[in-house]
Amino acid sequence: MQKLPLNGTWRLVQPEKGIDIPAQVPGCVHTDLLAAGEIADPFYRGNELSVFWVAESSWTYRRTFHVPSTLLFRDAVRLRCAGLDTLAAIRLNGREVGRTDNMFRTWEFDVKGLLEPGQNEIEVRFESAVQYGQARTAERMLKSWGVDEGYKLVGGNYLRKAQSSFGWDWGPRLATCGIWREIELLAFDTGRLRDVTVLQEHRDPHHVSLRVDIAVESAGRGNLVSHIDVLFEGESVAGAVVPVVNGHTAAVLAVADPHLWWPNGLGEQPLYELIVRLTDPADRPLDERRRRIGLRTLELVREPDGWGESFYFQVNGIPFFAKGANWIPADSFLPRLSIESYTKLLADAAAVHMNMLRVWGGGIYEDDAFYDRCDELGICVWQDFMFACAAYPVFDEEWLATVSAEIADNIRRLRHHPCLALWCGNNELEQGLVADDYSDTTMSWSDYVKLFEQIIPDLLDDLDPQTAYWPGSPHSPRGNRLDWNNPRWGDAHIWDVWHGRQPFEFYRTCEHRFNSEFGFQSFPDPHTTRRFTTADDRNITSLVMEHHQRSGIGNQTIMHYLLDWFRLPTSFDHTLWLSQIVQGMAIKYAVEHWRRSMPRGMGTLYWQLNDCWPVASWSSLDYYGRWKALHYMARDFYAPLMLSGIEKPDEGVIDLYLTHDGTADQAGVIHWQIWTVDGERLASGEAAAIAPALGSRRALTVDCRQPLENHGPNRLLVDCAFLVEGAAVARNLVLFARPKHFSLPDPEIALAIEEAAGGEAVVTLQCRRPALWVWLDTTRDDLRFSDNFFHLLPGDSRSVRVTSETDASLQDLPDSLVARSLVDTYQER
Repeated sequence: MQKLPLNGTWRLVQPEKGIDIPAQVPGCVHTDLLAAGEIADPFYRGNELSVFWVAESSWTYRRTFHVPSTLLFRDAVRLRCAGLDTLAAIRLNGREVGRTDNMFRTWEFDVKGLLEPGQNEIEVRFESAVQYGQARTAERMLKSWGVDEGYKLVGGNYLRKAQSSFGWDWGPRLATCGIWREIELLAFDTGRLRDVTVLQEHRDPHHVSLRVDIAVESAGRGNLVSHIDVLFEGESVAGAVVPVVNGHTAAVLAVADPHLWWPNGLGEQPLYELIVRLTDPADRPLDERRRRIGLRTLELVREPDGWGESFYFQVNGIPFFAKGANWIPADSFLPRLSIESYTKLLADAAAVHMNMLRVWGGGIYEDDAFYDRCDELGICVWQDFMFACAAYPVFDEEWLATVSAEIADNIRRLRHHPCLALWCGNNELEQGLVADDYSDTTMSWSDYVKLFEQIIPDLLDDLDPQTAYWPGSPHSPRGNRLDWNNPRWGDAHIWDVWHGRQPFEFYRTCEHRFNSEFGFQSFPDPHTTRRFTTADDRNITSLVMEHHQRSGIGNQTIMHYLLDWFRLPTSFDHTLWLSQIVQGMAIKYAVEHWRRSMPRGMGTLYWQLNDCWPVASWSSLDYYGRWKALHYMARDFYAPLMLSGIEKPDEGVIDLYLTHDGTADQAGVIHWQIWTVDGERLASGEAAAIAPALGSRRALTVDCRQPLENHGPNRLLVDCAFLVEGAAVARNLVLFARPKHFSLPDPEIALAIEEAAGGEAVVTLQCRRPALWVWLDTTRDDLRFSDNFFHLLPGDSRSVRVTSETDASLQDLPDSLVARSLVDTYQER
């Protein structure tokens, strides 16, 4: 196999605008225009509004390249395009090669007869997806929701393009185009590997059988041979040499004493390397494929039980509670994402004990680097197919044909990853976008069934029979199709808190089996906000701040809940910080309740992990990767062993629960203390307790009647910890009243800073009085904190590691660092 990459520097041309500028491939038109100074940063202030013309225009990429004559002597020469976004016409030396209509597909074209030795020219012209969608919508409107109001008529559902690129309730309207993934020439003789499928059979703990099926494309005559090797840590553990017959071959390999792959927190993530080489009878190499695989079983278990039907994942025969979030595209301009970008975001997810991410269906099938990192980190992937919040034109046979090819392409690309836990047909189509028959805007149930219950599962049965399939999310598999959030079975999207403005306590009434979407918004922190605002913009009701809020009810809803729980903050910055504390509290209420309900409920994937631009949103990691309060809090509520409390003001008690992901019981001691806000410890006690294996139980009831009678609910704090061999492995703070009704004195937080080796510092915090939601703030925007938004009590100390993301010196830390807590948000000091 000979490859000639065509990545690198091209020209981007738009004659009507007089634009002819350098372009980078992979890339997209917006980033090229930005690099050339043709447009201002669309993320800054309201600049997005000034670049709509880019999406409404057609664009041409072109370049020349040199072809060695040896390449043309090969039996076959193909142009391989791993990603063209979206409506493209490709010309080679003035002659059309082909047209594309799907950014999710890998396209190949036979170009041997079009190439010449020496200089050649390639041109890729992209038509405006917006104009195409508008024209199709004018013919027949199809309903959608979630998208930005200004692009309601864009017709994105007619396009096989990231639906969120047309605008969403967290993302901008930046429908770009371009050669967004690799492009190259492939030349080969005799034959090449067309497909490699790996199936696993786990008969006993000491042996795993791998069935390797290989499809070969022949380009000439001669017998071909495939060589299959399985390596672990560089050493061969299994192998076979088998002939190719009629373009196909297969082998079964036995791996003895297998090292099993486990999700994050349950074990290690050992990876094997599968190497398939294709040779001719003289053992001359023709082609090679490499795949990293993990040996495991990973199943969705749905069985009748006392509550209805189970919905949980099981790895290597062990059930586990799915802890994680929903993933959206991590940048509006996808080619800007690097391996480092994925590594940082996914490592931050793993750092707070996440073991599953749902790749949401309105974005993209992610880059290989995303799945590689998930394999390494033990983050299971719930993979949506790319259909979200819209009726789709299944009646259009051309559309259906490209969709079928898209689905097959991506199944083949992703199926070998051990992280892959589930394929899901769509996001939220069953919530009012499908009807008994086509209305003016909906799709029919017959067409829904055709795509999501026939075509997709049939392809999966053929291409990936060992990964579970779920037709839509949310979906209830029994009874009325319109009963899509039934608590007895299936998965649920719970939005009564936020969209329904129910109180946080509402979560404690929910008894759903798997909560695949729920969320609460916050503003990004002041450092991120300063990146897209001027000083005059820094009020949450300013035009720019409202522009960077895409939920129609967003800012009002944040403030509604904020004032339900806290006092009115005294500054813009404190409003931003306090919104994050409210967001963290909301998700904490939900996750703690659902984890306490296991095994009835067995999963929480909050909306959402990340952002695609700087914005007020449901994310716990903002666009620049900064941890919001929610992400810090997730480390506690997603911890393998969790201690949580349910306050019962009418009874004057607190029920304490121990929830445990481990496969063996954990014995320890629950220690509790009742404090006043002034720092007086009123009572304390402890009791032996056991955290149950793979379960949750009420472990202790703390009697608070006397302190409540003497001091009132708005002056008490109940601190609880679970100790194992004297060390706290879980901790929580329980309140009987809204924090806004607390009269908090100055906690007098003291900082001690010790600079350590490697450009890292350790900050130790102590206080004289209780300090709620303590966070370290800094005038620098490059610092990262190992902990934040924690409670601090007299006699305790908390150490926080401080690092610079740019490896800059920390010598000025004493002058640039301050500790804040809840009282600072409403009292000027």
